[in-house]
Amino acid sequence: MISTSVFPSRYVQGRGALNLLGEELARFGKKALLLLDPFVDDNFHQQVEKACASHVSCVFERFAGECCDEEINRLIAQSKDNIPDVVVGMGGGKTIDTAKYLADSINRPVVVVPTLASTDAPCSGLAVVYTTTGEYKRAVTFKENPRLVLVDSQIVAQAPARFLVSGMGDALATWFEAEDCYISNSPNMTGRKGSFTAYNLANFCYETLLEYGVLAVQAVKRQVVTPALERVIEANTLLSGLGFESGGLSGAHAIHNGFTALEPTHHYWHGEKVAFGTLSLLMLTDRSPDVIDEAYSFCEAVGLPTTLADIGLTNVTQEELLKVAQLACAEGETIFNIATEINPQTVLAAICAADEEGKRRKGK
Repeated sequence: MISTSVFPSRYVQGRGALNLLGEELARFGKKALLLLDPFVDDNFHQQVEKACASHVSCVFERFAGECCDEEINRLIAQSKDNIPDVVVGMGGGKTIDTAKYLADSINRPVVVVPTLASTDAPCSGLAVVYTTTGEYKRAVTFKENPRLVLVDSQIVAQAPARFLVSGMGDALATWFEAEDCYISNSPNMTGRKGSFTAYNLANFCYETLLEYGVLAVQAVKRQVVTPALERVIEANTLLSGLGFESGGLSGAHAIHNGFTALEPTHHYWHGEKVAFGTLSLLMLTDRSPDVIDEAYSFCEAVGLPTTLADIGLTNVTQEELLKVAQLACAEGETIFNIATEINPQTVLAAICAADEEGKRRKGK
């Protein structure tokens, strides 16, 4: 059987890495379009300009806040009269995904500069498109992965700890979903089976979280960069990105997609919902009690959700949860990469079981 794995061309990480942005961009040409999320635009615009000065000519665009067709089409229209040599997305996951979509649409390379370690989106050749109000719409695969991913660890350390923790929630799913794909012989995001390298990177991602996650959170709370934080940034960004894309997805992300249909969850981050999706996945796939205990203990230690109330669903009804389960089981969803019986009822049962276990451990 043929296996296929995909990777970004270049990965740069460390304290002060943003100062190398202009030098790195010059490898792609003379003109760059930089899409900055509002926080980045307000706080780092001058630093980015300084880093790029004498290296590339930059056009700056402020991201409107949602990776949706309306925002993508706006940016494509604005780029038609002045096509850049490279597109740069700087900020959170939705800014990055929008930059990827724009670059692919105008046939230019994309450079990703995440300012948070809150998702595993930066290294991937994928984007998730939402409606203007935040409901999941579709996932898109592009012609190539980012040519460069550049992460300034000091900028990541300055963000609230919740962002790093959310990234660990996203990364928590990586090994379990890749393992499901390996067991069921299911394809990764390329449509082919993943490589042994990808599966081992996914497992290494999980091991890194367990070993260094708590220490990394402590570092971010003091806004300092430590070796533990560097390891977790790399796990959240590079290892999880390689692991999910080349190892494959299963139920955690599918359940996350279902949760986006319930408005109260819109106030919670992607990785927070994926974390609870992962706990549900462990129930759905009948993982051992030791594995389940380890995952819950990790979530509790770093502050990830372990109950439905933790993602805003305090008074959720069975009918609403059934809707989540039905959406998780939509045609083409990755949940069918699991080698067990999958239908809305089994998924609903797993979600409820995960919630009850979380509540039991909280002593409720």
